[in-house]
Amino acid sequence: MQKKRFDRLFDISLYAIMILIGLATLYPFINVLDISFNDSADTVKGGIHIWPREFTTRNYETIFQYEGLLTGFRNSIIRTLLGTVIGVLSASMVAYVMSRTEFQASRLFSAIFVMTLYISGGLIPVYMLIRNLHLIGTFSVYIIPGILSVWNVLIVRSYINGLPDALQESAKIDGANEWIIFWRVILPLCQPVLATIALFIAVNHWNSWFDTYLYNGQRPEYTTLQYELRKVLITTDSGGSVYDPNKQQSLSTVSPESIQMAITIVVTVPILLLYPFLQRYFVKGVTLGAVKS
Repeated sequence: MQKKRFDRLFDISLYAIMILIGLATLYPFINVLDISFNDSADTVKGGIHIWPREFTTRNYETIFQYEGLLTGFRNSIIRTLLGTVIGVLSASMVAYVMSRTEFQASRLFSAIFVMTLYISGGLIPVYMLIRNLHLIGTFSVYIIPGILSVWNVLIVRSYINGLPDALQESAKIDGANEWIIFWRVILPLCQPVLATIALFIAVNHWNSWFDTYLYNGQRPEYTTLQYELRKVLITTDSGGSVYDPNKQQSLSTVSPESIQMAITIVVTVPILLLYPFLQRYFVKGVTLGAVKS
């Protein structure tokens, strides 16, 4: 009886701790959301916690008046979709080849791949390479340089190594070649890990702005959402005037903090909407294959 009471108290304490951790994790996002919908003049006073004091959509209206925002939003969506699909396919193909026991150079390529995780040429050599490949000023600069991630290859290879060898052997007995085994046997079984790396790749493409700044800063037709929102933020001066260099005029007068919070919500919500569909695969995709029986 005493043991059951102790177990019950332990469960209640555990649930209480998890609820507190959940609230502590959720509160910063709620606070950012509240400030983004609060009047900018009132925001300067501080004291906003879990509900806007003076509700307004002016901060978002100011952001969406920015001329390059729609173009950046469209390019970011296209970049994220293309980059994710190509990145997942390339990582899975290389990982499948690396997982084959009959591939004699598997250890050599594994060592070379791992070395790239620790050794980098640096920003200037990368820029010179991109320039020599004539990718500057093109949309391809968002896709081609990051077409393959060694980290994703290692994750997928670890997952494939955890699959039963009998599946591939039985497919070979039925007359399947390597291409058919990859597409019809391996890929369907790798859905958890593919969904996991797809989330990694999509978040990376969606949040990227520095490559736009380096390679397409003078090409407004190839701008991205993050880069445009960064320009909105840095053009908000101390007086709170948001200046649009495309229109050569000030859009509105708001506080920098309000604009910053509104920008945070704009760039975060699309990924938050995507994550619930992939979350059930996330832990399984990362851990399965890490330990083999």
